[in-house]
Amino acid sequence: MSSAFSLGIDFGTTNTVVALAGADGPAHLAKFPAPEGELFAFRSCLSFHAPPARPSDRVVAAGPWAIETYIEDPAETRFIQSFKSFAASESFSETRILNRRYRFEDLLSAFLLKVRDYAGSELADLPSRVIVGRPVTFAGAAPSEPLALSRYETAFARMGFSEILYAYEPVGAAFFFARTLDRDATVLVGDFGGGTSDFSIIRFERHDGEIASTPLGRSGVGVAGDAFDYRIIDRLVSPALGKGSNYASYGKVLPIPNRYYTAFARWDQLALMRASRDMREIRSLLREAVEPEKIARLIETLDENYGYQLYRAVSRLKEALSAQETAEFRFRAGSIDIGREVARSEFEGWIAPELAQIEAAVDRALADADLAPGEIDRVFLTGGSSLVPAVRAIFHRRFAAERIETGAELESIASGLALMGRERDLGRWTMRPTSEAS
Repeated sequence: MSSAFSLGIDFGTTNTVVALAGADGPAHLAKFPAPEGELFAFRSCLSFHAPPARPSDRVVAAGPWAIETYIEDPAETRFIQSFKSFAASESFSETRILNRRYRFEDLLSAFLLKVRDYAGSELADLPSRVIVGRPVTFAGAAPSEPLALSRYETAFARMGFSEILYAYEPVGAAFFFARTLDRDATVLVGDFGGGTSDFSIIRFERHDGEIASTPLGRSGVGVAGDAFDYRIIDRLVSPALGKGSNYASYGKVLPIPNRYYTAFARWDQLALMRASRDMREIRSLLREAVEPEKIARLIETLDENYGYQLYRAVSRLKEALSAQETAEFRFRAGSIDIGREVARSEFEGWIAPELAQIEAAVDRALADADLAPGEIDRVFLTGGSSLVPAVRAIFHRRFAAERIETGAELESIASGLALMGRERDLGRWTMRPTSEAS
């Protein structure tokens, strides 16, 4: 292991980014020669594939390679994404994949080892210390922070790190942003990922050429971009696949069960329905449905594994509505063609419940710091969902426009974590697991 540079890892719900920083200069992002071209934002997903000719084999892939494997052979591939959302869940003890049990830390370590392998020479000589980003509030109904950090600890230790430090993800972004400050400032950072939206308020002051920080307040909520995606699917796609329609049974007209459509919250889960009891029920509904053409579309979507195409269509719409007032949603796959114009105001109405939760979290961060909006000097918004205009509007209602900055949506946290490693007193920025600190 090397000590010539510091390493920061932003393990995110949707993407993972790795940054390295030397003694001076900006941080450098690890690059991955993916099938569709070089990238630095590595999708946080895994695939476990059993080739039909060698069913006892277990081929593990991650990131874009996992997606490629899953699309090519979904029937023989177990695909897992967004597994960070289970890190703090006491109810998640393990999952069974191709007749082998995997705990959360097993999934995470398998993922991290593949990240290192795909990066090649860039991560061949790792330092002994790593700074890992963590959310302010872990996802889940009753998240256990000590459990999540102990699971992280096990997984990162398997990579060979002897010193594993943790920093709040928005604090990493704040450190990245603080380098641009030309005066002392109180900064509110909002980090919007796939699974969580996190906020930190930090006072930055310069002393003897170094940046000193004082944490003032923080808050977080377990909703972000993934929840926005599901709202789009629920409004635009699920009705065309039968949601809200009816079927006839023993002379009665009954509603199609809504539970068939909950799997659309996670596109990778759609393939799992094909061998489920629900799928057998869906097939039988084709004969009894009042609108059988809609159920036929649902069956085709599940049988032909159109989940990834659907995810891409949703992402394109969300990105387009961030730049323009109206955009066309179009989902084409096989015989299915679903499309219509969507106004940004309509989309904002769909995600109003999530926006309200995010807005409340911002207010909690201010209350935790005992500060009024006028006492915040700068606001830095980062993460993919920070590009959604309705999310930005939450901050424009509270802070003057000239105080708000956005940028480095995918790289700020990992870069800030790596740059943080240069500090002489890392204790001002980082923490150790609860069990170790006590």
